[in-house]
Amino acid sequence: MFTAETRLLMKILLVEDSRVIRRENESALHKVGYEVLCAEDGETALEIANDKKPDLILLDMILPKLSGPEVLHRLKQDRTTAEIPVVVLSSLTEKNRQKLVEEGAEDYIEKNSLMPVPGMNLLPKMLENIICRINRKRGVAFSDVPLHE
Repeated sequence: MFTAETRLLMKILLVEDSRVIRRENESALHKVGYEVLCAEDGETALEIANDKKPDLILLDMILPKLSGPEVLHRLKQDRTTAEIPVVVLSSLTEKNRQKLVEEGAEDYIEKNSLMPVPGMNLLPKMLENIICRINRKRGVAFSDVPLHE
């Protein structure tokens, strides 16, 4: 189980072109203690990923300037960002999951599953499970997560 302290240590880059969805997800993540950086297009996402080195990237697939799949490809090809876990958040169907995982995404979440009812955002809870799985896979204990200054 994540504590508020654990979440405060995590810096998440949220890449979403829809202002409404971006604000909703950013608010839900802030509310539980994550530090959230935002980008509304693919080019900005790559710049922020290189400059700020987030712990996790939440990536939409349909973006202006550079598509989500292109951003994922570039992130995984760049030595400075290749190890940053990427979770795809998309309105595209689940059938794209396997292809994106093969291309380097850690997981795939359909956007329509995030807010089953108005006012309820399940993203923070879904991320807890995904982050725990990533940490287990990498052999990282919570005590090993670096502090951000």
